[in-house]
Amino acid sequence: MAISYKKLFKLLIDRDLKKKDLRDLTGISYATLHKLERGDNVMTDVLNNICVALGCDLGDIAEIIPDQQTSKEDSRQG
Repeated sequence: MAISYKKLFKLLIDRDLKKKDLRDLTGISYATLHKLERGDNVMTDVLNNICVALGCDLGDIAEIIPDQQTSKEDSRQG
């Protein structure tokens, strides 16, 4: 499984915020922001800080993307 933060970046666009604004609001580093852009793992406290700063829930900024291989195996077994 992978994590997608596309919802976060869509939320920023909807609120007319730039990535720099997110960094200023949350105190996250440029490196952490880059991890979010790539869908890499980040610490849960970072996600919590983002949610608090934006007044949203974790589901508003991230979603789990199932692996395609897992989906294919499940369909063959069923």
